[in-house]
Amino acid sequence: METFTDVLLVTANVGSLFDNVGEIQNGWLEELYKTIQKYKPQFIALHFQEVGGKDYMVNMDKAENFFCNIESSEDMKEFDRTCIYVDTQFQSEDNFTALGCMYFIHRSLKNIHQYDFNVKDFKAVAGHTKYVGSLDGVATVEKEKFPKDFWPDFKWSRKGFMRTRWIIHNQGLDLVNIHLFHDASNLIAVNSSPSIYSANRKNALRYVIDRVSDSRYAAMPFFLFGDFNFRLDTLALVQHLTIEADVVKDGSYDVEKIIFEEKDNDHQVLLQIEEKLFAYVHQAVFRKDNGRALLKYDKEVKSFQDVIREEDITFPPSYPYSEDCCQPKQYMNTRCPAWCDRILMSHTANDFINGRGDNDGQSVAYNTIGPNVCMGDHKPVFLSFSLKTNNH
Repeated sequence: METFTDVLLVTANVGSLFDNVGEIQNGWLEELYKTIQKYKPQFIALHFQEVGGKDYMVNMDKAENFFCNIESSEDMKEFDRTCIYVDTQFQSEDNFTALGCMYFIHRSLKNIHQYDFNVKDFKAVAGHTKYVGSLDGVATVEKEKFPKDFWPDFKWSRKGFMRTRWIIHNQGLDLVNIHLFHDASNLIAVNSSPSIYSANRKNALRYVIDRVSDSRYAAMPFFLFGDFNFRLDTLALVQHLTIEADVVKDGSYDVEKIIFEEKDNDHQVLLQIEEKLFAYVHQAVFRKDNGRALLKYDKEVKSFQDVIREEDITFPPSYPYSEDCCQPKQYMNTRCPAWCDRILMSHTANDFINGRGDNDGQSVAYNTIGPNVCMGDHKPVFLSFSLKTNNH
């Protein structure tokens, strides 16, 4: 007999929540709870990146309070089992990823097991388990920071992945929290197509897929969700946006800024690019029709179509939003807007999320949380679906 379990997956880069705790966090949590109330999941997976924010040494206590607030919220009282993993051990530079995962199981979901990577067997999930710290030696999670030699030319940072493994009824699946390398400089990103940063992310993502598919453990369908830092093909996009403009470069040897001026209209500045500035006059193009016209420049995931699928994107770029609470739909002029935050899945996982007709319950939803509310510089992204399993 077929069984359907309603699942909600959420990815959120929460770095800016801890620098503006009072201003952003309450509204952020309210939007999360609204999404949970709307889709009524039986299993929730929350994947967080940049726990503690940029100033994590100062902010880590705030981060731990944030997790406690979710865990103890009245909105979560129907979830009688929780599994929480938060990597807060910033003193261990070789291992610190700033990743956090929270899993909530509703009281109506009876048959769920979690994998122990040490004994290589599943155990029934019971009660509340919480690991905050280094996570070394925690048997139910696999955590890895990317090796230093991944980006020999760039600063080593808090990037890596974290995996948990589950069986819901009789369906096994891996849930992988991931944070890939960002574009450190807009000037370097616009130099080539694809950019050097894109090539680095490609190597790192291939590494993660190989790790979760290797022979150490039996292969399972998997969901990869996190901040992939995927960017639009900046060079190709800039060429498109400035086709009617003249280019002016500043800087004697190393270019410090690139300015595109309209050929007429008194040479008004159309686009200015600096290391951490991407100021385009007609910013509405990134919001118009949810950025649909720009999806052709979103190329990074296409290299993985042999192993990865994604639901159609119908929401605007998830980054970099203004952190001003009065401008929840405005992008900052720091980076070119892009769909950084994603939920990807193996082909085998894709097969079992699309098997339910409208008469059987909810269809698949892939969208942002809090489109009209300030959620920090990243809008969280969610995937809601019914997991098809057999009761046998």
